[in-house]
Amino acid sequence: MAVTKTPLVKTREATRKVTAHRTAPRSAILMVNLGTPEAPTAPALRRYLRQFLSDPRVIEVPKPIWWFILNGIILPFRAPKSAKAYASVWTKEGSPLLIQNRRLADKLRKTLQATLPRVDVMLAMSYGQPSIDQAIDRLRAENIHRLMVLPLYPQYSATTTGSVFDAVTRSLQRLRWIPELRFINDYCNEPDWLDAITSRIKRYRAKHGTAEQLVFSFHGIPKRNLLAGDPYYCQCQSSARQIVERLNLPEGQWTITFQSRLGKAEWLKPYTDKTLQTMAKNGTKHVQVICPGFSIDCLETLEEIKEENREAFLAAGGERLDYIPCLNDSEEHVRLLAALCQKHGQGWPEFAGRKAAGDQALADRVRRSDQAAERLNLE
Repeated sequence: MAVTKTPLVKTREATRKVTAHRTAPRSAILMVNLGTPEAPTAPALRRYLRQFLSDPRVIEVPKPIWWFILNGIILPFRAPKSAKAYASVWTKEGSPLLIQNRRLADKLRKTLQATLPRVDVMLAMSYGQPSIDQAIDRLRAENIHRLMVLPLYPQYSATTTGSVFDAVTRSLQRLRWIPELRFINDYCNEPDWLDAITSRIKRYRAKHGTAEQLVFSFHGIPKRNLLAGDPYYCQCQSSARQIVERLNLPEGQWTITFQSRLGKAEWLKPYTDKTLQTMAKNGTKHVQVICPGFSIDCLETLEEIKEENREAFLAAGGERLDYIPCLNDSEEHVRLLAALCQKHGQGWPEFAGRKAAGDQALADRVRRSDQAAERLNLE
């Protein structure tokens, strides 16, 4: 009886399919931040701002009207101005936001994998590079079955966290086999985060002295967003109050403000720039500003607060404005995010530690894979 030989190409293809089952399923943390242009130039800013300001979560204006405003007014005039602002904070390594995010992701990965070797950390930006699509494309290639999305926004807003949800789920629609998905909405009430911000303020004041006023400056959103049900304003108020309680700071020595408004519509008040100028005119000489809504220092903290608002405060009669940096890639930031991920990862086998459940099942699957590969290679 003749023996039919299996074509070599088909054998190799089938072997690859079998060996795909030889590795253990993995989990991944998808750490997402807003994004940054590729360079501090007008063309790069036009590309970045077009993507950012075309997001319907960010700008809730009818598309036909907004298209003309964006392309006819904002991009031609704002891109060159924004390029100059970015150039003032750009480093030899590139964008401060991207550099710090990469460092934070690397440190978080090392911390988690010390005890959870099957948990990876991926970094993505809502706008710009590395993109969310690039991260999602890694899932099947790296056998990632479970995905936890961690937007790096302590307080929830539809303009930020909601936008991340849209982008991730939209990208997942391209896949035939989607992963189990968990999404961290916010973490502003986590004791670890509150303690980390409090510790950052205490250490800064121990080294640089205590100012007359501590200003909590959060990124602003249009007031209509609050009236439509966005919880961001309330979470910002709660964050500041809980931090102040930990600092034992009396009323009258701190205030909450909102920065970075765009356009002529009313945004959350009081505005940071106007508040600082009023303080200076009323005799306040020394203020310290912290931005607890930002996890990583970026244009809005390094240029808008540390440079632009400082100059305005001094011009109005103030003498000293200190900016207290974000948590960035600090060890306390890494620890609190690791604890947050472990909390939300409960029940997933990859978060059970080195002796994860399913190890024996994997060993059995590898044995069967070896046997199948041998059969496929028989003539």
